[in-house]
Amino acid sequence: MKTETKDVREIRRKLGMNQSQFWSKIGVTQSGGSRYESGRNIPRPVQQLLRLVHVEQIDISKVRREDFEVAEYLKSTNPELFKTLKKEARAARKK
Repeated sequence: MKTETKDVREIRRKLGMNQSQFWSKIGVTQSGGSRYESGRNIPRPVQQLLRLVHVEQIDISKVRREDFEVAEYLKSTNPELFKTLKKEARAARKK
């Protein structure tokens, strides 16, 4: 995912957050976030965190390694069940 600086600023504004609120959720200081919004290149790990937290709306404080391990195990051993559960979770989220 290529994150443009104007896109990051726009995401933050759409969420109604100030720089401190927005950037602290992914462990970046307000001044660091301001530099990114002003045109400094955003490192790939920060881009990925932005996507997970502010686009996908994932609370990374609740994510554990075992969650990924279970998902990967299910995906590799029973891909049809994984696909079904993924669809059901997506539908439930939309309700």
